[in-house]
Amino acid sequence: MKLRPERLAGQLARGLAPIYLITGDEPLQLAEASDMVRDAARAQGFSGREVFSVESGFDWSRITAVAGELSLFAERRLVELRLPGGKPGDAGGKALRAWAANPPQDTILMITAPRIDAAAQRSRWFKSLEQAGVVVQIWPLGRERLPGWIQQRMRARGLRASQEAVALLAERVEGNLLAAAQEVEKLHLLYGDKQLGPREIAAAVADSARFNIYELVDSALSGDAARAVRTLRGVRGEGVEPVLVLWALSREIRLLEEMAGELESGAAPQQVMGRHRVWEQRRPLVRKGLERHPRRRWQQLLRHAARIDRVIKGAARGDAWDELLQLVLAISGRPLFRISGDGRVSGA
Repeated sequence: MKLRPERLAGQLARGLAPIYLITGDEPLQLAEASDMVRDAARAQGFSGREVFSVESGFDWSRITAVAGELSLFAERRLVELRLPGGKPGDAGGKALRAWAANPPQDTILMITAPRIDAAAQRSRWFKSLEQAGVVVQIWPLGRERLPGWIQQRMRARGLRASQEAVALLAERVEGNLLAAAQEVEKLHLLYGDKQLGPREIAAAVADSARFNIYELVDSALSGDAARAVRTLRGVRGEGVEPVLVLWALSREIRLLEEMAGELESGAAPQQVMGRHRVWEQRRPLVRKGLERHPRRRWQQLLRHAARIDRVIKGAARGDAWDELLQLVLAISGRPLFRISGDGRVSGA
């Protein structure tokens, strides 16, 4: 069966499953879920532990041998299999299916892996593990869920904080759960059970937000100009080259220009987004962008992007980051300047 990470503790309290597959790209949650399984196994007498890491050339017969052998002195054991590639290959898939078909007694298998894609989840090895045990899928926390996660973690440490304080902390650590957890621990040491407000958060918490160019694109598409600008500054501060930022923005603008043209020809939005393989969870963002600008406007933005490319290459005058700021604000629907037909900006 599949479980969300927050339901794992309840499942472990009811009894250990023979197999756990913990998968996801959020390192903190992945580590904490793995620790929960280890602690529960230890508490129930699984004192032995064997660890295997699947690297290139890994001999899967070692796993088959473990499944078939009795542990020393009939010791209950936890077998950890680390699958950094996310896929076991043919030999590994066969070994895992065999284990799932007949899990050895007094042995728990815990597999940890990065996010496993949809195609791999349809494979026989994945389905066998899911049927025989528990699959814990860990997804990155979105901006809307982060304050709740922080508040829950604060309560667990006996901290009390206002909504404004939690919101400020979430802003400071956005995209970096490890930093969020560390800051909560630091606040606990500094303030104990004292009521925390924005002033205490501002004084104690470093700005540890992590940004990437895809978050920048999404912020601009959503129309959240303030967050888009903050993300652009964060991306610049982390040393991302302007050419990569332009690449991400240009690709999205080109996609929306094509879709806007199809919509203006009478096509249905869902069909258009389906043809362009827009993921279901991104469709609301794309829809907002399409509602904000007609095709003609997306064409102007493409010409502006082409001009920024010339600025980056030194073929046109200007500052690349200033130009990117103008482009991001224009996508968001909050331009500081008008964009002319040739992609140049002029006073509003």
